[in-house]
Amino acid sequence: MATLQTPVNIVVEGAVDNVVMQRLLKYVGLRIGRCLIEGGNRKLIDNLHKRNAAGHFAPWLVVIDLDDNECAPAFIRTLLPIEQYNSQFRLRVAVREIEAWLLADREALAQFLRISINLVPRNPDAEDDPKQVLVNLARRSRNKQLVADIVPRPESGRRVGPGYLGRITEYI
Repeated sequence: MATLQTPVNIVVEGAVDNVVMQRLLKYVGLRIGRCLIEGGNRKLIDNLHKRNAAGHFAPWLVVIDLDDNECAPAFIRTLLPIEQYNSQFRLRVAVREIEAWLLADREALAQFLRISINLVPRNPDAEDDPKQVLVNLARRSRNKQLVADIVPRPESGRRVGPGYLGRITEYI
């Protein structure tokens, strides 16, 4: 896709996705170019053809959550058939959400959250809502500040606590 000298541009749905992808690209020795957080899959999908066109000139990696779709390859074909990809464009699907990738390292997550490894699911891709699973695991933490940061207050109406991004970034 790129040489070590060519920066890879990243397009993702949200801030956690961005942190994960930056960490992965750095880990494999790639330089990072632009990082675009689309704010959800609708905007990402709406801009997909533009990102593919840009893939003619520079490397672009787009990561989208599978969410409620059943099959990643079929979902990709509905978005942009592989035969239409420009040479430096890649589209990848996180099954179901990027948080499933975080759940996959059971030992590290259990250690970070200070919970038993037996609480962390063995097959995170099978979880319907990996982000909720992560928040629910944090509820069980022995670290009260971690709970306060990751778990939303009941009256907030939010899916995650006020320090979710910071704590998840710390974990990543």
